[in-house]
Amino acid sequence: MSSFNFDVITLFPKAFELINNLGVITKALDKNLIDVNLHDLREYGEGAYRQVDDKPYGGGSGMVLKPGPIYKAHDAIKKFPKSRTLLMTPQGKVLKQSDLKRWTSLDQLILICGQYEGFDERVRFLADEEISLGDFVLSGGEIPAISIINGLTRLLPGTLGDPDSLVDESHNSSLLEYPHYTRPQVFNDMKVPEILVSGNHKEIKAWREEQMLKRTLLRRKDMIKKNNND
Repeated sequence: MSSFNFDVITLFPKAFELINNLGVITKALDKNLIDVNLHDLREYGEGAYRQVDDKPYGGGSGMVLKPGPIYKAHDAIKKFPKSRTLLMTPQGKVLKQSDLKRWTSLDQLILICGQYEGFDERVRFLADEEISLGDFVLSGGEIPAISIINGLTRLLPGTLGDPDSLVDESHNSSLLEYPHYTRPQVFNDMKVPEILVSGNHKEIKAWREEQMLKRTLLRRKDMIKKNNND
């Protein structure tokens, strides 16, 4: 099986050293299940000072990433047959588990990380999709990119020791995951539900399904409404 390829355009490649300490993601790197290639945007900067940003037309605070260096970096990346380019931006579609599943069918994701006050509007034409982690603003696109690498890699065959552990996870069935317990059976006067130590697997399964529905209704009712409208 060939590796899944992540190509990241970023001003801060050192931020991605984090993935070397993320457990199963690190194992996926060691097993060559994924390749993470970092492309330092500064290397594609313009002029003697490798400029990558400039003041915005029309005035305003902050600096804006220039389109030229980003286009050059994108052009320099080897493209695979099944490839998509994602732009990390707070204006993008909020990332969903279904997106991660959908992208596993690809060979490559190219992730463009914004910085400063954003990027020149013409950079959007490079992207197949614009992605956000939520309705908030971060200082750059590196954390969203790392999140995508992490979330997608977990879904690749061979990454997790027990692939069945993915089945009942939150968001896989438009419901949140049921509560988990382990030893000791009593901790700080809090007891593990009796059903879980009963050994009755049919009743345990029914209890877990009930808990998934209850938890979703309590915490994320919007997920159930959306599922009913789809």
